[in-house]
Amino acid sequence: MDFSLTEDRRMLQDSLTRYLTEQYPVEHRNKVAYDLPCHDEAKWGELAELGALFALAPEEAGGFGGTGFDISVVFEALGRGITSEPVLGALMASRLMTAAGADQEALLAGATKYAVAISEIEAPYELDYIATTASGSGDSVTLSGRKSAVYGGQVADVFLVAAKNGDKLGVYEVQASDAQVVGYAMMDGGGAAELMLDGTPAKLLIEDGAAALQDAINAGIVALCAEAVGAMDVIHDYTVDYLKQRKQFGVVIGKFQVLQHRAVDMLTEIEQARSIVIKAAAELGGPDATRYASMAKNMIGRAARLNAEEAIQMHGGIAMTWEYPVSHYAKRLIMLDHQLGDTDFHLARVAAEIAA
Repeated sequence: MDFSLTEDRRMLQDSLTRYLTEQYPVEHRNKVAYDLPCHDEAKWGELAELGALFALAPEEAGGFGGTGFDISVVFEALGRGITSEPVLGALMASRLMTAAGADQEALLAGATKYAVAISEIEAPYELDYIATTASGSGDSVTLSGRKSAVYGGQVADVFLVAAKNGDKLGVYEVQASDAQVVGYAMMDGGGAAELMLDGTPAKLLIEDGAAALQDAINAGIVALCAEAVGAMDVIHDYTVDYLKQRKQFGVVIGKFQVLQHRAVDMLTEIEQARSIVIKAAAELGGPDATRYASMAKNMIGRAARLNAEEAIQMHGGIAMTWEYPVSHYAKRLIMLDHQLGDTDFHLARVAAEIAA
């Protein structure tokens, strides 16, 4: 089987990687990432101009991609640059808007920033336990409830909110100006928000939206897994370079066989992670998409943690300093495990499906 990228995807990957290396280096990223708004408006516009957002949507929705492999190409490049821009929210919103047949020109052009509000304090991952409610119909819909850890919500102009109206789980559009939004910076350098809704006016986007929401979550998981692969590639490169340069007792430590073995173990985990991302990307949108997304998230979570911990240990104290990039990549890799379901949650989901 040929896993090489198509020419269009390779060109997009090269363009994004070159742009992020030259215009969004880790030093710049750290200046904007850890304090609100955790976002660079000018760089966001440039990413949109490069086609990063258009690659997330299919042609019928105004984009030029939208497949799992298009998403993987974009987010692997973003992972290599540990970019703090709210692209995840744009991806998940685009999936929902595509399902609804809604116009998303402003989203894909980067003119309007979207965030998808699904998680709640008592229902961080499961759609079945969502408690936010929708009341009314037509032009008189209101929402009440609280959404937690809304990624990209700190800068969103529009929220797409999962809420129950009777026995149906729908998707509703809420203007940020109509809701109470409390933004905050996360420990890994990204941004999120708490969204408080109390009789907040909303517009129905999808009446029965459970399937569309699960598809958006699956796409988000594929994106996060691809991002982790990109970040792991970089952290492994830093580690190997360090092993070739650092001397102990007059000997380059990369000559010690035990450290060579550990570096190879890191690479093995990365390649296994890359393989499961390819599989999950191929299944996205299909009947088995949720199962393979969970399998990928579980494997990626374990591989990301191992690579982060091994890189820090083999670097020694320098890897814990603010100035050295490894510490920021390690924080991002650990946080990735907790977004859209952690390792334990997805392991339990796959186990339950097998048992059934």
